[in-house]
Amino acid sequence: MQSALHLIYPPQCVSCDAPTDTDFALCPECWRDTPFISGLSCDLCGEPLPGEDEDSIVHCDACMTRQRPWTQGRSALLYRGNARRMILALKHGDRPELARSFAPWLARAAADILHDDLLIVPIPIHWTRRLKRRYNQAAELSRALSRETGLEHAPQALIRPRRTAMHDGMSVEDRFANMHHAILPHPKYGAQLMGRDVLLLDDVMTSGATFHAAAHAAIRAGAASVKVLSLARVARDA
Repeated sequence: MQSALHLIYPPQCVSCDAPTDTDFALCPECWRDTPFISGLSCDLCGEPLPGEDEDSIVHCDACMTRQRPWTQGRSALLYRGNARRMILALKHGDRPELARSFAPWLARAAADILHDDLLIVPIPIHWTRRLKRRYNQAAELSRALSRETGLEHAPQALIRPRRTAMHDGMSVEDRFANMHHAILPHPKYGAQLMGRDVLLLDDVMTSGATFHAAAHAAIRAGAASVKVLSLARVARDA
């Protein structure tokens, strides 16, 4: 059946529609323009760092300057080039199916911090933004990563009761102030976090303000530990 479908609908690149060998893949040109993070990176946020010893535990300047309420963090991509275009398509371009392509990249980036009892929790968005987009992109990533890894996910465990201002153009301090108490445990489903090791998941990390608010919410709900994973990291030189 799959072969017959491929005769009618041959596999195409998820970024540019060029022919590919498999579904939900990138063509060679788009692959080259997609900046995957590899090598030494910050153990708390995944930002790539200079150096060659990938087994070293190191932290970037931002994570050394501000205490993070989570224990480890990873990111799959740098937020630029084709990565940025695809994430914007997922977020604003009505292409939730892209999450299926991103799931293996997320699983690979987080492979060393995943374990069987980890609960994946997507960063929530305000209901007005969900109404406009029709879905929460982080929840689509969470669902896809759950299917990829077999890990449980809790898409309703956290809520965003206040519509926060967009972070574009804000200073780091303003971003953290904007997110203060902006994410809370769900009155009913937040109990899913009690005693669990939690992996918070979002599409992009910049300052870490959103993850900071979500991590504190998870801890207030009784999470045993919190780790974070972003599809892409905005690096300081990006």
